[in-house]
Amino acid sequence: MSVQTHQNGSRWEFITQSRVWRSFFRHGWPDNPLDRSLVMTSNIFLHLHPVKVNRRSLHWSYTFGLGVIAVVLFGVLVFTGVLLMFYYVPSVERAYPALRNIEVSVPLGQFTRNMHRWSAHLMVLVAILHLIRVFYTGAYKSPREFNWLVGVGLLLLTLGASFTGYLLPWDQLSYWAITVGTNIAGYAPLIGNAVRGILLGGPEVGQDALIRFYTLHVALIPTLLVLGISIHLWRVRKDGGLAVNDSVTPAGEVPADEHVGGMQKTSEKS
Repeated sequence: MSVQTHQNGSRWEFITQSRVWRSFFRHGWPDNPLDRSLVMTSNIFLHLHPVKVNRRSLHWSYTFGLGVIAVVLFGVLVFTGVLLMFYYVPSVERAYPALRNIEVSVPLGQFTRNMHRWSAHLMVLVAILHLIRVFYTGAYKSPREFNWLVGVGLLLLTLGASFTGYLLPWDQLSYWAITVGTNIAGYAPLIGNAVRGILLGGPEVGQDALIRFYTLHVALIPTLLVLGISIHLWRVRKDGGLAVNDSVTPAGEVPADEHVGGMQKTSEKS
């Protein structure tokens, strides 16, 4: 019995010490101080915030959590959108019947579509409020100019995702809304006709326009949003967390130059 246990232990040690295993797991089981520290230092979720953050930026009323809410809503949109893709057909003959089938025949289909629709509306609203908050608090100033531009790009992508999804039901409301929208885009100087041609794929709203809007809505724009959100969050951390206007400190508040690092203020000395 002891010999078999020793053999099993040797096999397990051979597996855990192999190069393939170590490429997946950089440290061992956290049963000693070294491996426990490696678990902490190699965990990406524990490094979303910078080492030192401004105390005032931790108060809920400073940001109202608008950025986090926008990311959560995007996650809801991705989840519900994938579920809807199992039943939706991007065809002028079958798009509307497929949508009605989702609402009537698919279990929780109406609920899933409503979740997708209202999350899309809320994401547009929250993204606009988030940019207003950033502008109001001066968080677009140096050294955060690049991240401000990334945020503006994310807002435009959010509006683009909402616009492209509007045609997919292929009913009278969406048809004429996209017709008006693309006609307005056609009046843009220099590039108007080109943009309208790219969106519609022809002289009018039809099958080519539907498949292009569908591809933009489910593939290109979500991919760009994931990339942009990743860069946006990374830059927030690299720029030292949330920006706080240090010029004025209201009475009764902690001065802005006092930061929190770990569980202690950085100004405290051991």
